[in-house]
Amino acid sequence: MAAVTVCRYTGGRLLGGWCPLLCVLLGSLAVVLMPLVREEDQCCAALRGLSLLRCRLGGGSQRPAAVQTTSLTVPFTAMDVLPLRSKPSNEMKLEAKAALQLALEMRKLGKREKAHKLLVHALSMNPDFVDALTELGTILEEKDVVQADHLYTKALAISPCNERALVSRDRTSPLVEEIDLRYFGIIDSKVRRLMSIPKGNSALRRVMEETYYHHIYHTVAIEGSTLTLSEIRHILETRYAVAGKSLQEQNEAIGVDAAMKYINTSLLSRAGTMDVSDILGIHRRVLGYVDPVEGGRLRTNQVFVGHHIPPHPRDLQRHMQELVQWLNSEDALQMHPVEYAALAHYKLVYVHPFVDGNGRTSRLLMNLVLMQARYPPVTIRKEQRAEYYAALDTANEGDVRPFIRFIAKCTEMTLDTLLISTTEHAVGLPGASEDQACPDCQQTIPIHN
Repeated sequence: MAAVTVCRYTGGRLLGGWCPLLCVLLGSLAVVLMPLVREEDQCCAALRGLSLLRCRLGGGSQRPAAVQTTSLTVPFTAMDVLPLRSKPSNEMKLEAKAALQLALEMRKLGKREKAHKLLVHALSMNPDFVDALTELGTILEEKDVVQADHLYTKALAISPCNERALVSRDRTSPLVEEIDLRYFGIIDSKVRRLMSIPKGNSALRRVMEETYYHHIYHTVAIEGSTLTLSEIRHILETRYAVAGKSLQEQNEAIGVDAAMKYINTSLLSRAGTMDVSDILGIHRRVLGYVDPVEGGRLRTNQVFVGHHIPPHPRDLQRHMQELVQWLNSEDALQMHPVEYAALAHYKLVYVHPFVDGNGRTSRLLMNLVLMQARYPPVTIRKEQRAEYYAALDTANEGDVRPFIRFIAKCTEMTLDTLLISTTEHAVGLPGASEDQACPDCQQTIPIHN
């Protein structure tokens, strides 16, 4: 797997092996001339020289090599399989260029809000307009460095050797990495608080049972199921059908329940020893009550998921083996559990190895990874469906970090729900005024929620 943030092969046969030598000479010339440049320009010149040298040298091989940009970098497939999108017309490109020029003029006049709106319009006309992406990133950098870094990364996915985007991302990447690590630290502290609750706590047992049904409800609702939470509970507890609802929807809920029980009883103790058969076993139970023929079986036809084109069926076995090797690799096991789980989810849903049930199986694999790290299983709520798919689309475009942050947010929401449900809260009376005769009326009564 190759990282999307690296350069594609750009060196032609005409230049051959001269590119590295030319870049070294240019870098040496820059070092000689740097003392003549102002101090603030020296930093930019150094970054620009290093970035361009790295890009030119990286372009000397047919296959791009993986690089580490931030803690949330993910290996990705080659640029030639990025999703196919309709190209903007020449009129739209011209309008985008005109909007960019006007935005530059507005920015010189100090009218940043107008420049921002013009750049957004330019990108609506031409989403792959690299100059507009980098200019908008520059405007956003002061207020939202994460979004600015994402725009630079997207620009580099389109034009890997863009000089300005390279320099800008080298500037923002350390800041974004620090923000991401700080957020992981917040999640870790909440996990430690949850782990400190005694296992026999009745409130914890009750909320974990409720979370189980909630997870099944939301994971099938994301796929379009119309079953309510109470109907799913009724189906799983009684095994009786619900009148007025399709048997397929009810069997989907039963399948997720069976897969979760399989994970809890067979896979939790096998961290670092995953096999393709384990993933197939999860899918066999997910789809077994709906389509027993396809359950646990790799697809044999090419499928299309929106703008994303998954690998060809003849390559699925190889991709699945590569996924399992990565899941068991030392690099993956040393990642933060949330990052590891999010990437496991994304890699499986990217390969899209099954005819149906890919999303449910990917979410179950994600929770398997989290539970093996002693994290609670995470629920992606049906209300987050649009955000969830948008993050997956962004990952398909070349930047998986927004998807990792989305999973991190869902993890924190799950932790907050568990902590609130198992914490003693104070129910207080209205605050006492200074002339109130009874100051003790402000006492509280601790209760268990």
